[in-house]
Amino acid sequence: MSATPDESPRRLPADSAAPHPRPEGCPLPGIVAAFAPRLAELAFEPCLVAAVDQHAAELRELLYAQGPELLPRRLNRAELSDYARGFLDRLAEIGWREPVGYDFAVHRLTAICWLVRQNGLLPA
Repeated sequence: MSATPDESPRRLPADSAAPHPRPEGCPLPGIVAAFAPRLAELAFEPCLVAAVDQHAAELRELLYAQGPELLPRRLNRAELSDYARGFLDRLAEIGWREPVGYDFAVHRLTAICWLVRQNGLLPA
């Protein structure tokens, strides 16, 4: 879903333009629709695997850890959704556009997509 050399990079779909309805403004379906094709690249891009794994680990640590023991718990769709909404808002503020290759935002959004799929946070 990346731009070809003769196309301009695409932006993430706005809530109203999302290909799938978003429950109560949830950004996760739009992220999955936009970045699921990147998951196929994990099969032949070891650097992408490492980067996405690192981002997923950071997100798990940020969203799973709780209390003084920092015990892991099940990933909560609402929490991941809130995080993703804030991340997308920041990307919109800086005018980010998805590059042909990879950058921090692509890695983070692909990791969010992977976490959504791994944890079954959206209906199939």
